[in-house]
Amino acid sequence: MTSLCRNLLFFLIALPLLQSHLYTHAATTSSPSTRPRIRFINSLGSDDDYEDDYNDDDNSSLSEVPSTVKISVLNTAPQFCKINPCLEDQEPCHQLSEKTGCLCPGISGADEPPHPPVIQTVLPVSKGDNIGKVEVQWCAPSSVVSGYRVVVEGGEGDALEFGDALRRGLVGSLEVGTKVCVEAINGAGHSSPSEFSCIRYNPPKTSGHNLLVWILGGGVALLLLIIITAVILWKQKVCQKGKRDSADGLGNPSYSKEGTL
Repeated sequence: MTSLCRNLLFFLIALPLLQSHLYTHAATTSSPSTRPRIRFINSLGSDDDYEDDYNDDDNSSLSEVPSTVKISVLNTAPQFCKINPCLEDQEPCHQLSEKTGCLCPGISGADEPPHPPVIQTVLPVSKGDNIGKVEVQWCAPSSVVSGYRVVVEGGEGDALEFGDALRRGLVGSLEVGTKVCVEAINGAGHSSPSEFSCIRYNPPKTSGHNLLVWILGGGVALLLLIIITAVILWKQKVCQKGKRDSADGLGNPSYSKEGTL
């Protein structure tokens, strides 16, 4: 009985030591556990990594995230060819475009009738050998043009044609109020008349004409003034004579309509 109690007491004392030995052996033989590393990358493309306190030397670092590339865009306005449609003898726009790289305005092609030109002035020539004639000036349309034609109202058969580089032409003498139109022509036809390509001849008043009007107006005014003055003087004379006759009749008592007393 004594021997049994001694063995039981020894087992109870040795049991905690045996458990501690087994736990230590298991801890040394098992592979070490590694907590995963946590990384955070912000939405702006930053290359800053945020890690916790557990660093793993065996894991490679994340590749650097490139920052956003900014591309500058140059907003340059297109350069149009410097063409004045109202000037004569200019270099064609397509030739300027080939030389300088400028842009030509949109024009209609040679396979369709041109747009109507814009008429500027219709004025009489006051100097030189062409004095007495009328000069017509116009601006070219945005079309392919091979020439121009000036049409005068009442004389369509006498229309005058001019080259595509010209912007003016002479016609004969015109009466005031005559309608003048300029047409653009090419291989496909001619432009239609419009309110911009037609005008009525209304020459400006010259200084000599104005002087003649002033002279005539002054002469008429002077004549009326003389007539009015003469009428006033005549009326005054008649009134004075009537008053004199009336005074003479009242001053003589022997005077009566029936004779002397």
